[in-house]
Amino acid sequence: MSVQLRPPADDDLLAVGDLHYRSRVSAYAGIVSPAALKFGSPAALGEWWSERWRWERDTHRLTVAVAGDVLAGFTYLGPSEEDGIAELSAIHADPAFVGKGVGRALMLDALPALARIGSRAVLWVLEDNGRARRFYERGGWVADGVTRIEPIGSEPVRQIRYSRPV
Repeated sequence: MSVQLRPPADDDLLAVGDLHYRSRVSAYAGIVSPAALKFGSPAALGEWWSERWRWERDTHRLTVAVAGDVLAGFTYLGPSEEDGIAELSAIHADPAFVGKGVGRALMLDALPALARIGSRAVLWVLEDNGRARRFYERGGWVADGVTRIEPIGSEPVRQIRYSRPV
């Protein structure tokens, strides 16, 4: 499958929100309660991404993957809260494109951008998301022992931090 990676156009951001919503529902099913997964809406996430991008576009990088005229995935990265550390804040593939190389293409594209921010990069993953953890581990990411509890909707969910040199 061929995907094109590019910076977002302003009219991509609502589609990014829609894809983020669908990706979250698909990836977290069985990990997070259905009620928590219904938190927000595709339109609300689109507005959230539009607003976030408006404020962070000078310090962060959003990349979209398109297959033909379909948004297949996206990454979002920037500086971590820790000085000199880069953070991959989001990597999502449309559920129809999971397992078809979109995530891998996005990750390979993100690594050099992360290296321009710091010598080490981090990301957070749900502890019980085995599929995502295997994906990151195949890409050289390692759980570094740091954990946190963050809500999805109103449900607290345990996350593990992964890191790697870049």
